[in-house]
Amino acid sequence: MSLPFDWDLLQSFLAAARAGTLTGAARRLKIDHSTLSRRLTALETVLGARLFERHLSGYSLTPQGEALLRRAEAVESTVLAIQSEIAHSSLRVSGAVRIGAPDGFGTAILAPVIGRLSAAHPDLDIQLVATPRSFSLSRREADIAIGLSRPTQGRLHARMLTDYELGVYGAKTSQALWADIETADDCASHPFISYIDDLIFAPELDYVSSVSKAIVPRIRSSNLIAQMQAAAAGAGLCVLPCFLADTDERLVRVLPKAIRLSRTFWMIVHTDMRDLARIRVTGDFIADEVRKAGNRFLPGDATERAPQRSNAGSQFDGTE
Repeated sequence: MSLPFDWDLLQSFLAAARAGTLTGAARRLKIDHSTLSRRLTALETVLGARLFERHLSGYSLTPQGEALLRRAEAVESTVLAIQSEIAHSSLRVSGAVRIGAPDGFGTAILAPVIGRLSAAHPDLDIQLVATPRSFSLSRREADIAIGLSRPTQGRLHARMLTDYELGVYGAKTSQALWADIETADDCASHPFISYIDDLIFAPELDYVSSVSKAIVPRIRSSNLIAQMQAAAAGAGLCVLPCFLADTDERLVRVLPKAIRLSRTFWMIVHTDMRDLARIRVTGDFIADEVRKAGNRFLPGDATERAPQRSNAGSQFDGTE
């Protein structure tokens, strides 16, 4: 006789396994935590096994839960493949898509244009998480992640969006902060704003030493927008992306030809998700908006800067 449990139970199990807490999993599934708890209990009853160890700090998988996780993820991949095939036969794009992006990119690039994606696809539930952190696609913390490096392991596919330039900026009205600066090392004698070392979520953000090894920041924040606001208020100099700082009239760039840093944005999706219509449509939209904003990412004379390496096309480049 077949076991009386359905896909909802497995989805609930996967959400709890990935979130590690009942509240977080319920929020992702858009159900209340009591409903989720009943589903997990029902699944354990049907299987005759305890799948989770319940702690005050959250849920952890038992050995039986670890075994089920592998099977459940295989079932999930099959379900996603079925959804993808069906979606390709439909003109309407629907469902939820969560975009995880660094705070600067999410705020300055995606937020102002995301309404166009929503208007074009009214059945699409768009969730923009613009937070200074990395996102685990295997744990489904995001469906699409904007990262600063190409992943080298895992079942992930990456598309290079664009290189972008960074420079040192200070408040336009606080000339004492920058008027006497003639070399990059001169920045070390002025107040400097940067990231909190142990909260840097990507090594690519540890770039103060690339300006001058003598710089010791006096003000630190884990949030790029907070750093920019502090710099604009005259609290100190700060390394900022040009696409963000050049649009703020309160800021002036210091030694724009001598101090030029470069980083890269990548768009990353899980292998199981990349062919879903909602993921493709959203990914293509992001790539297109990045392409339109090209001059913001790499400002200045094109003959003086490194050539833009852009692979913002319609295909993801696999890491496998």
